[in-house]
Amino acid sequence: MLESAKLIGAGAATIASAGAAVGIGNVFSSLIHSVARNPSLAKQSFGYAILGFALTEAIALFAPMMAFLILFVF
Repeated sequence: MLESAKLIGAGAATIASAGAAVGIGNVFSSLIHSVARNPSLAKQSFGYAILGFALTEAIALFAPMMAFLILFVF
């Protein structure tokens, strides 16, 4: 019983990876739209997009960390 609950919890913790993928897609989609509207701000917009990518990817890295904590610590 306890082992199956741990596996279900670890699987549920990895669902955040799908959300992070959607978030990264939104970041770069917004970058493409903003550069298409105002190409003179492309360099500044790219810096903001990389910051958004890094923060979104950091959230994505918490998902496997939580899954491993559920599996191996509890």
